[in-house]
Amino acid sequence: MENQTHLNRYKKLLRLLDDKFKEEITVKDIENTVFYSYRNSNRIFLALHQETIGYYQKRLRLEKAAEYLKFSNYSIADIAYDIGYREVSSFSKAFKKHFKCSPSVFRNSHEFKQNSIKKITKDFNRNKSKKPDFTIEELPSFKVLYLTYYGNYDNIKAIKETWEQLTMYAIKKNVLNEKTTVLGEILDDEEITDSLRCRYNAAIILEDNKEIKTEGLFNSKIIEQGKYAKFIHKGSHESSEDTYHKIYAYWLTDIQLELADKPTLEFYLNDETNTPPDELITEIYIPIL
Repeated sequence: MENQTHLNRYKKLLRLLDDKFKEEITVKDIENTVFYSYRNSNRIFLALHQETIGYYQKRLRLEKAAEYLKFSNYSIADIAYDIGYREVSSFSKAFKKHFKCSPSVFRNSHEFKQNSIKKITKDFNRNKSKKPDFTIEELPSFKVLYLTYYGNYDNIKAIKETWEQLTMYAIKKNVLNEKTTVLGEILDDEEITDSLRCRYNAAIILEDNKEIKTEGLFNSKIIEQGKYAKFIHKGSHESSEDTYHKIYAYWLTDIQLELADKPTLEFYLNDETNTPPDELITEIYIPIL
């Protein structure tokens, strides 16, 4: 994969699969994207991802269904249809094979867990506000330079190494300065996606949507305008999980906002090299309809 042409074709394929995973992507679509036969494309993809193109598509669909079951009140039939299944029975069978339980059992287990977290949080913070504070924000579209990390979100060391690579590359491209906005794009839920396959984009905003030619696995894209619920986390990046637990424990009953099919964004307001961990500020933007 050192050849830049091969890398660009691979990145286009991955973008196609990620952007249109709910749609029917044909063999011809894939061959027209990478200019290889489907067989050879699948061999390359399998070597890089340890799963076939078809399985990758199916997994993304089922993981999106699990998000709906976890954070929405949509019926199982509506969820099945939305992610591309024509029959609920086919969806239920595929879901059970992947998650080892039926969609209804999955939903009920997460409702129980949310209620348990909510009770613990309430008992621990009796004198504090019941639900986390948030504001509704509309973010304009903006262009980012990014590098994707695959793996467990708890592996802070590996994520920092991804940031170091991005920083060095941004300096090389002369697109990084003291005013540059840095953010993380969280594409998967670690309770749903196998931790080895979770995706996190370390990203910086390119001023004035600057055009930049990327090499290797570095990429650029536009994050479209969107509506978000903004929460504030104060403390180390490792402790942000506590804030997320509190947010989602109250999501269905107290916050009651519909999630949008977009990644969660984290804007990092401090330079952690000269800021004590307990004083770091992270703005958490959860996409909503």
